[in-house]
Amino acid sequence: MSATEQQRELAERLTAFLSQYSRLSDSYIIEFFSKDHWHTLPIAWQPVLQDLTYQQVADLLLDATPRDRSTSLRYPSAWPLSLLAFRAAAHALAFPRGPRLQRGGSARPDEFLGNGSQSALLGHIFRKHVKPKKQHEIRRLGSVCDQTDCNSVVDVGSGQGHLTRFLSFGLGLSVTAIEADRALVATATKFDRELVWALEKEKQKKNCSSLVTASQPSPRHLAGWVNPDASWEAFIEQLSAAQCAEQSVSTPTASRRKRPRGAEHAGPPSSHTAQIATDSSSAACCRSLVHADHQEVAAPKPGRPDFVLTGLHACGDLSATLLRHFVHCPHVRGITSVACCYMKITTEEDPTPPGLVEEAGARPAARDAALSGFGYPMSSWVGGLPGHQLSYKAREGACHAVEDYTRRLRVGGQALRTHCYRAALETFIADARPDLRRAGIQTIKGAHLLPFAEYARLGLARVGLPPGLPLDPQRVEAMLKQQGRVVVYFSLALLLAPVVETLVLLDRMIYLQEQGVHSQLVPLFDPNFSPRNLVLVALKSQSH
Repeated sequence: MSATEQQRELAERLTAFLSQYSRLSDSYIIEFFSKDHWHTLPIAWQPVLQDLTYQQVADLLLDATPRDRSTSLRYPSAWPLSLLAFRAAAHALAFPRGPRLQRGGSARPDEFLGNGSQSALLGHIFRKHVKPKKQHEIRRLGSVCDQTDCNSVVDVGSGQGHLTRFLSFGLGLSVTAIEADRALVATATKFDRELVWALEKEKQKKNCSSLVTASQPSPRHLAGWVNPDASWEAFIEQLSAAQCAEQSVSTPTASRRKRPRGAEHAGPPSSHTAQIATDSSSAACCRSLVHADHQEVAAPKPGRPDFVLTGLHACGDLSATLLRHFVHCPHVRGITSVACCYMKITTEEDPTPPGLVEEAGARPAARDAALSGFGYPMSSWVGGLPGHQLSYKAREGACHAVEDYTRRLRVGGQALRTHCYRAALETFIADARPDLRRAGIQTIKGAHLLPFAEYARLGLARVGLPPGLPLDPQRVEAMLKQQGRVVVYFSLALLLAPVVETLVLLDRMIYLQEQGVHSQLVPLFDPNFSPRNLVLVALKSQSH
């Protein structure tokens, strides 16, 4: 069977499986009591699940590869075949996400064992202002971008520019970064300056200033929103004409340096691009800063004007838009796409989902599918399958971190009562004001440490109800005693999260295949540290 046939068959199996259990993936845990979710489960499942310990839920249900099953992980009772089949199918259908957390082990990759906030594989100039999770991601994604034959990268949704700086200063690539939030663009430019100063100080410390210079471009930052309905030609024009937050960033003493050999005919630097002059010894200094293991820092590569598109956790439809530009734009040679926020993806059934990202100041409007298509499904194959539809709740659930919740179950403790608290509160909200069903309540700090009455008082006030609303204590007690059932039900729904994510990403792979482009899905990040760890990688052939 060819790879194409395998992908299509998997899509058929995924849609059939998710259709069968859509009631579970579409349910809201906060309505556990108000909609009596427990009794919607198959009758044969209820008695074997209701008495499971949290450790058993983690080991027997959520863990894809439980160890020592023959001894310590025996089932406390005989599970019905339908439940065993559900669990086995959910794990088998989901794309592999990489190594699971060892029991009792650290949730952080080995690179953080020496210092929990600093990656041992990333130099200190690239760790400044960067949280550990992002350090892990930019180092790994940067290495993938660097393995293409392209000199240039366009980083879309670049935020504060952490990946951009590593690609540019660390790997010697020519980088254009585009970000809709102008405040983030300004911050990225500021951080660029700080990095340049750090390099300058490092040179002075190592007495490098008298040696021959070599030029290296700094990244170009653009402030702009990538319109999903715009053509690839408009996107290219945007990259060329968008206003930069800063005209240039330069090394403080650059004007006093000699131009490198071979640069005499290069012409003046672009008004949007800053040239950073550093000497060869400074480049050597930078090598030790980029990689703690002294891997060499790449000089700017010669090559074609083509570029690679990258998006680290591109939100909602942005990742789908980048895939379409990759397919249709002749200047885009490759793509490395890390998606997130699946609930913000547009669909035919849900063209304006809550949280849909729009241009600043614009009113949310229905997408013009004739121009750009929806974020899901992208492929004709998946779009033609019965039951392919994914609800907002199913897509939102796909963003949850299975590994993190599994770890929390094994740790145990009071933190697991939060879902039960919220579900109990929902019953009183629905009784008092049915129109406030599923009302958003911002996180209540330390909610699991509070008595329920205090939690309810704070929560009711946040939805505009009297904090002193009468609460039947016997009813509250009866609900709180069902905390174990709430945890089990949430875990059953959570087991479907990787399956939904698999269908969304497989649809994109099939879309690329339909356009004549082969792609791979790589579990690039440690899933215990970075839950959205699957990276879609594609490179056009020379003849494409």
